[in-house]
Amino acid sequence: MVKQDIIKSLGASFSNAFYSRKFDGDPKFPIDALSLDEAYRIQDEAIRLRMEKGEQIVGYKIGCTSRAIQQQFGLKEPINGRLMSPHVYMETDCKSVNRNRFLNCAIEPEMVFRIGRDLDGRDLARDDLIRSIEYVSPGIEIHHFKFWHQTPTSQELIAANGIHAALAIGSSKVSPDALDFKTEGFRVYADRVHVTSGNASEIMGDPIRSLNWLVKHLAKRGERLKAGQWVIPGSPVELVEIKHDTWLEIEIDRVGNLEVQFASE
Repeated sequence: MVKQDIIKSLGASFSNAFYSRKFDGDPKFPIDALSLDEAYRIQDEAIRLRMEKGEQIVGYKIGCTSRAIQQQFGLKEPINGRLMSPHVYMETDCKSVNRNRFLNCAIEPEMVFRIGRDLDGRDLARDDLIRSIEYVSPGIEIHHFKFWHQTPTSQELIAANGIHAALAIGSSKVSPDALDFKTEGFRVYADRVHVTSGNASEIMGDPIRSLNWLVKHLAKRGERLKAGQWVIPGSPVELVEIKHDTWLEIEIDRVGNLEVQFASE
């Protein structure tokens, strides 16, 4: 059992790193020796400190849900993090994004679920989960793509809130009844050149399974998904790094597309 003062210290370090893009903790600390529960407690502390600065929890992300991401990071299980205001942008407000605000800026294409009713930890049927989604939009998750303790671990990914930095949400709003959540193709273009693509079925076999995992996981931690919150269930493709000024577009079949200019402002 890790002492509470260590949890608080690491939580403060990850909270500070979100803003400063520098880590003031000990990079040699054996973070992989932590339990996953301890890693989530660090995330809780980091989020608490960010909320003290005026941020608010507006939803959740699920990470490491596809083989592509698991292979990229060498990890085997999904994790969750929080989506925070004011770091969720609607399409009308994010035609251009300053990539220098993000450490080793990287992105993933995402289905964005707008939750229409509260969900507790019951093992809900797939149809019930689909009916809980008010609408689906295309999104781009933006990351601080940095592991401070060198080798990626589930523990650091959790403690660092899934290395999540921001979320851009497209303006299209599609009924979940128009989707099957298995055959939708995802494509990423950088400067109009195809970079990578994947299929919704690569997200835990079905992004609704990812949502089910989240609901049950939150219940175990005494939390619940609430109406009006956002959920991103994970990406079927690996993270795409934005190393220079880039016009980026993501397309998701039957959901829509989102274009963002990543620039050095």
